[in-house]
Parts: sequence; structure tokens; C-alpha cells
Amino acid sequence: MTLENIIKGCMVLSADGSLDREIHLIASDSRKVSGDTLFIAVKGFASDGHSYIGSAIEKGATAIMYEDRTAAEPYMAGSEGVTFIQVRSSRHAIATAAANFYDNPSRKLTLVGITGTNGKTTTVTLLYRMFMSLGYSCGLLSTIANYVGTRGSEAVNTTSDPITINSLLAEMVEEGCEYCFMEVSSIGVEQERVAGLEFKAGIFSNLTHDHLDYHKTFAEYLRCKKLFFDTLPAEAYAITNIDDRNGMVMMQNTKAHIVTYSCRSIADHTCRIIEESFDGMQLRIDGVEAWTSLIGQHNAYNILAIYTTAVCLGARPEEALVALSSLQPAPGRLENLKGPKDLSVVIDYAHTPDALENVLRTLREIAPERELICLFGCGGDRDRTKRPEMAQIAQKIADKIIVTSDNSRTEKTSDIMAEIKAGMDISGKARSIFIEDREQAIRTAIMTAQPGSTILLAGKGHETYQIIGTEKRHFDEKEIVREVFRDMMAIQ
Repeated sequence: MTLENIIKGCMVLSADGSLDREIHLIASDSRKVSGDTLFIAVKGFASDGHSYIGSAIEKGATAIMYEDRTAAEPYMAGSEGVTFIQVRSSRHAIATAAANFYDNPSRKLTLVGITGTNGKTTTVTLLYRMFMSLGYSCGLLSTIANYVGTRGSEAVNTTSDPITINSLLAEMVEEGCEYCFMEVSSIGVEQERVAGLEFKAGIFSNLTHDHLDYHKTFAEYLRCKKLFFDTLPAEAYAITNIDDRNGMVMMQNTKAHIVTYSCRSIADHTCRIIEESFDGMQLRIDGVEAWTSLIGQHNAYNILAIYTTAVCLGARPEEALVALSSLQPAPGRLENLKGPKDLSVVIDYAHTPDALENVLRTLREIAPERELICLFGCGGDRDRTKRPEMAQIAQKIADKIIVTSDNSRTEKTSDIMAEIKAGMDISGKARSIFIEDREQAIRTAIMTAQPGSTILLAGKGHETYQIIGTEKRHFDEKEIVREVFRDMMAIQ
């Protein structure tokens, strides 16, 4: 594709050099540059792409797109044959250029995005599975994995960079996919990673405490979430949970067709829990009973969001309900491992105060007579304000608490645990054990549990690694739990 066509809509301020040249690759990482590459220098959160312009040129970049002229000028004089393009915003430009380079693949799919604090992964994963079961070829872009049809790959971020997103969408078009279901994070919106994409539907799940290490204030966090709906086209659907106090706030400036869902009040689509156990829930959705193997009020909302979206996209209500009944939970979301002594070890990704409270209340309501043990930690180099909040929630609901590491990253685990402990009162501290090594903490939780106990391992969910310092280590909680169960069986 010619450079002239790639930069359409990129808010170009100036161009030095020829635009009539073929570009075979676009990149924002200088390590990925080869011949005939457009290198886009983006000011990132941790590093500035302008610092790598020289490296990109050395590796064969024939065009450089930049925002900061002062940073780019030193390379311009001695780089004959290289076109330099200044843009108003590198972040906006990379998203637009990526969409152009891959021939705007989002326009050739029914692209559905979901944003919110909790429920994103479950909702998009189950939408993907539902529409695959209905006979459609689909794509998935999620925290856990990316799928092109049935071909999967590991995901790095909740919302990938624009080049990766458009590359995957182009693969989906090539594979004949009709739908793509995608998680949209607040950081992804703020950094314009989804600019240039055409969504046919946007879903709002809920808004609670998270990512304040990045956004600094809750108001800014809300603004970034809302911006996703502000930019939806008029022909799209804006699907919102009106039970959340910000559900209609998200809709204030959208041009899209608003569709509401609720588990508590009147809405376009409604749901009520009729019966619930560890095996699943009997629901009444729009007056019709349906079964799901998912559990918890928060999952009733997820199921209703999925159903509402499916109907908006043209699925018949009865076929959507039948498909819902066969869906299994997303990996690491309330996964229940049953072991000796009638123990239930539940693995869940809950890593925010709201998510932890939802899961603990679900487990308490399903089995109020069982001892409830909560094992959790908090991520390092992330929002510190939620640490005491999560401690307060755990002590309010759980009978016993084990505080341990999560992904401590470059913070000391002992410091993180101290900030968690600071949120507890005397009663909470008396019911708590503090063990830095997460594997040892899991073993302690299971081996010291009373028969019939429920043990929640919160925070890791689907992750099969732990980041301590800068090292990413293999760490699979399901493997550890099953090994402990085998040891217990051998002792009996």
C-alpha cells in the first residue's frame, strides 16, 4: 500500500519526502522494523518512540511518522530517501494508519466491544463461544487469549496495540469470520488504541475502583470509559447495565441506539435468579426460565449482557437461551475444584474490591453453613488504594483470611501485605495468616481447612505465572491445588 493512502485521516501537519512509495510493514517497535517500513514514533507510558527513530532508519525504515519535531529533526538531515511525516497525535495516527494499512478490517466484521471494571472477559469469551455454537465463525480479543476462528494465541494486554488489533482483525476477515468480540479497557481508550475501529455494538458492565494508579482519579477513569460510547456510530447499539449508578451516565452523549438491561428494575431486558447452587443457577430472563452453569449475581449480569447483545445482533431469543444453557465459565472465573474432606477450592481472577466482594458474597450465599476461607494478595506497582479496601471486604465476609503475594513486581511483598493488613481491624487480624510465598499459602489454606470448607484463591484466575521483581515464573494454581489433593489422598 502506498504511504499516501496509509496516512489518510492521520492529522498530518507536514511531510518531508515522497508519499508515493510502497510500504510493506508498519511498526511502533524499532526491533520489528525491516525494509520498506513505516515506523511510527509514539510517546508511551514508559518510553518515547522518538528515541528509536535512528535505530528504525538503520534497520530499513523508509518512512517515519512522528509527533515531536524537536526529537525528529536530528535524524532528518542525514537520512536521504526517508520520508518524515509530522502528525498532531502519534497515538491517533498509529490507530488510523494501522486501520488503513490493513484495509479497515473492522468494517468487514460485526465488531462488539465491552468496557467496564468487571465482567469483560467472561462476557466476550461467552459471546464468542455462543456465536461459534450458533454456527458463525468468530474472533475474540480478550485478556486471556486472542482467537481467529478456532486458532488461539496468548494475549499480552486487555486491549492490544492498534497494529496488533488491526492485524488480527484482518486475519479474521481472511478466515471468513463474521463477528469479533473484544475487551476494551479504559487505558486502551485513553491511549486511542481503538481509534479507527468501527464497532457495531458497545456494552457497559459496571464501574468500580480500579486503575487509579494510571488514571489518578475516579472521574478520569469514568471519562475514559464513557469516551468509548461517545464515539460509537449512530447505527451501533449502546448496551448498558442500568443497575450500575453510572450506567446511564455512559449513555449521555452517545449517538448509538441505547438498549438497557437490569436484574433489579424495569429495562429492555431483565433477569432474576430463581435458584442457585455450586453447580449453577436457574434464571428467569425476559420471563423465560433458563439454566446456566455460572454462579453468582455478578454472573447473572454477565449472562444478561450476553443475551441482550445476542438479541441486538439478530439472534432469536429462544436460540440465545438454549445456547446460554450450554456455556461453561471462562478460565479462572469461579472455577471450582472439589477435593478430599468435601473441600471446594474456587479459583477466581477477582483483583478489585468489587470483584472480591461479589465472589465472596456468592460463595457465602450458596453455602452459608460452610467455613469460608479467603486467600488473596495485591499486585505490585499498581493502585495501592485498593489494598486496605480489599482487606476490609475479606474480613467482613470470610471466616478466615490468608494474605499472600500476587504479582508483586518490583515492590516488596512484605510492604504490600503490610498495606493490606493496615485495612483490618483487630478481629480481622486475629482471623488472618500472612504468608509471603503464595504456593505455601495455598498449601496452608487447604491443609488447615475444616472438612466441607470453601476456599477462595483470589487474584490469579487464568494466569499461569507470577511476576516477582522482573522475573516471570511459572505458577499454575490448579496444578498446585491438584498436587495438594493428591498428597491428602495419599495420607488417608
